[in-house]
Amino acid sequence: MRSRAGAGREDVGTPFLLLPGAGGRAWYWHRLVPELERRGHRVAAVDLPADDDTAGLEAYATVATAALDALVAAGGDGDAVVVAQSMGGLTAPLVAARRPVRLLVLLNAMVPRPGETGGEWWDAVDQAGARAALAREQGRPEDGDGETDFSHDVPPEVWAAGAEEVGDQSGTPFGEPWPLPSWPDVPTRVLAGRDDRFFPLALQRRVARDRLGLDVVEVPGGHLCALSRPAELADALDALLVAEPTRPVT
Repeated sequence: MRSRAGAGREDVGTPFLLLPGAGGRAWYWHRLVPELERRGHRVAAVDLPADDDTAGLEAYATVATAALDALVAAGGDGDAVVVAQSMGGLTAPLVAARRPVRLLVLLNAMVPRPGETGGEWWDAVDQAGARAALAREQGRPEDGDGETDFSHDVPPEVWAAGAEEVGDQSGTPFGEPWPLPSWPDVPTRVLAGRDDRFFPLALQRRVARDRLGLDVVEVPGGHLCALSRPAELADALDALLVAEPTRPVT
């Protein structure tokens, strides 16, 4: 396991644990980390064992929890904020069920139901239908390239650099039923990119409402907004620290 901790002063700022989506690399957060540090926070972005076919959700949660323990032990202002991108939504609540967490933030993230596999999630929420509907609305081909939907607003040089950083994603965690009996009783916020083509905003609003009883907070950018709009995302995360806590209704 490799984590990249912020280099801020000891015992200042809120600890932020950043969990990536499919491919599992801390690199995804490399533009956001310095933005959060500039706002006075301590940050750790985690590599998850995405290319290990023996690693399921338990292994992902174990790696993430160890990184959280190290982050909190290093100092900061109280319990950590756990931020999960995309597939990271399967892992983040498992961490929040194991350790005290100040806030759980889902960023363009999957929201699982108890017993549902990650593989079942796509049809259950009609991700393909929502993606096609948005393409029609915007005058784009419904069967457009998935990589473009991921990266359409990421600077080309940043996306090109990612080709060497982002690894393969094993299907093992997608085949396992999500293990919690319910969403953890932890304040939770859902951030959704208003330009997300992969998990369209309308889809994220519906899923957040139906599965958590929560509204979404819109942020600029597409599915990979930590790469395309890191400063704006850091501002949104910073603002959540003083917002009224919201708990899921499941």
